Amino acid sequence: METNKFCYEYPRPAVTTDCVIFGFDEGELKVLLIERGIEPYKGRWAFPGGFLNMDENSDECARRELFEETGLENVFIEQLYSFSDVDRDPRGRVITISYYALIKLADYKIQAGDDAEKAKWFPISKVPTLAFDHDRILRIAMNRLRGKIRYQPIGFELLNEKFTIPELQNLYEIILEAQLDRRNFRKKILATGLLIDHKESVKGVPHKGARYFSFDKKKYKELSERGFNFEV
Repeated sequence: METNKFCYEYPRPAVTTDCVIFGFDEGELKVLLIERGIEPYKGRWAFPGGFLNMDENSDECARRELFEETGLENVFIEQLYSFSDVDRDPRGRVITISYYALIKLADYKIQAGDDAEKAKWFPISKVPTLAFDHDRILRIAMNRLRGKIRYQPIGFELLNEKFTIPELQNLYEIILEAQLDRRNFRKKILATGLLIDHKESVKGVPHKGARYFSFDKKKYKELSERGFNFEV
C-alpha cells in the first residue's frame, strides 16, 4: 500500500466530544449525566460523549453520541471549550471538544443506550464526583452559563412557553447564585420590550396571581440584527 506523501509520521491523539446538557425543572437547574457501562470509570457518572469518527466533524460527533447514549436529538448545541491536558484520559492521549445546550425537560424524553447503563437528570447541587475531568468541564460550563445569561436571553430556553416574571427571576438567581432585587429585575426585564403580556394570571393561589408572559423571539432577532444589547 502506497503511503500518502502528505501523511506525516507524528503521534496522533484521539479526539472525543462531550455534551453538557442543562435543564430546568421544579425550581432546580439540572444537568444530564450517563452512567458509564464500560471501563475506564465503569459505574461512574459522566457527560454523554465519545470518540470522533474519521468521516464526521465534531458537531456531528457530539449530536451522534448524544443521541446514542441518551436518545436526545434535534438539540441545539454550542461549542464550549477544548480540553487537552496530557493525562486527562487513562486510555491514552485524548483531546475533548465540549459542547453545551439548554433545553426544556418536558420537551424531551431520555433513554440510555450504547455504552451508557443509565441516563439521568441531576440537580446541580447534587451532582456526584464525575469520571475523567468532567468536574472541570461542568465548572467551565456553569461559568459560561452565568456569564452568557447576563447578556443574552438564553434563560428563556429553560422555561415553559408561558412563564411569570417571578419564575424567570428564580431561574436567574439559581444560575447566578445570587439574590436579585425584585423591583429592579422586573423593571429591567420589562424595559427590554421582549416580553409578550398574555393578560392572564396564575389561578388557584391565595394571593393575586402573577401575570403570564412569553418571550418574543421574532422581535429579539430583529433587534439583534440592528445591534440590540440585552443585559440584565
